[in-house]
Amino acid sequence: MPRRSLLASALAAPAVVPGLGRAQSWPNRPITLVVPNPPGGGTDFAARLYQDALTRLLGVQLVIDNKPGANGNIAIQAVVRAAPDGHTLLMQYSGYHAGNPAMMKNLPWDPNRDLMPVGMADVAPHGIFVAPGLPVTSLAEFIDYAKARPGKLNYSSSGNGSIQHIAGVLFSQAIGVPMVHVPYRGAAPALQDVAGDRVEMLITTPSSAIGLAQAGKVKALAIASADRIKALPEVPTTAEAGMPGFVIDAWFAFFAPAGTPPEIVQRLNQAVREAAATPEVTRRAEEGGVILRPLSVAEMDAVARREVTALGRTIRDAGITME
Repeated sequence: MPRRSLLASALAAPAVVPGLGRAQSWPNRPITLVVPNPPGGGTDFAARLYQDALTRLLGVQLVIDNKPGANGNIAIQAVVRAAPDGHTLLMQYSGYHAGNPAMMKNLPWDPNRDLMPVGMADVAPHGIFVAPGLPVTSLAEFIDYAKARPGKLNYSSSGNGSIQHIAGVLFSQAIGVPMVHVPYRGAAPALQDVAGDRVEMLITTPSSAIGLAQAGKVKALAIASADRIKALPEVPTTAEAGMPGFVIDAWFAFFAPAGTPPEIVQRLNQAVREAAATPEVTRRAEEGGVILRPLSVAEMDAVARREVTALGRTIRDAGITME
């Protein structure tokens, strides 16, 4: 072919954008969202909060796969080992993402190396919930009750190294009273034993406790955040209840295996942000006491990296271990 004809053919040919074919053919089957906790806790709530909206936006079913155990590591490793093709995602919990590396030796995954941030699901302030049978009606009364019984009260958590565990240690240190940690495999069973008067306290995300609090099956003493939550408007903040500076927030976010094509990650991020803006997700987030904070991929990456550094420092300074 003459040179001019070759040039004309090249100019007429469509431009090839690297990775565009992969993005256009994705998704081509259901997407699995792996949750490192059993149904009923804050991580599971975040996954189900987005399930219907993302199914509609992506055009394929978003399937939730609860894989509790080993402080989240079973689920996290399953995602790390999955094909990086955008069809397997992780609903990550900040306590696992930043806490596990600080407390576990020879962790088989690295938060910065093995997981790719996709986007923020929600930020969850924590509430201080106590057993219904305790003779207290305020945070101040509970602190006095604990001080009269050093080392005799228990607090539950969703597992060693979870934000609930860290919050319990920090609370115990703040009031100067030793308390006994009782770890569970998830927030739901940890909360049920508080409701059953078998454990005295749990500091956890309100989403799993609002129904029990409204029914009088647990007592909500304070919200450990800067603001009250609309789902429990009568419950004061810790500052209002006489414990200023005690603020506990956690986040739940979508992650993909490292190596997932960036164009797929961007499409996922866009879908997550669009889902967060829908009336359905907004309403359910408000009812669940969580805050929607849509972030870009770069912003989510920055948040996750800061959390690994900051929470790791808090854990080491407080002497928190997996024991």
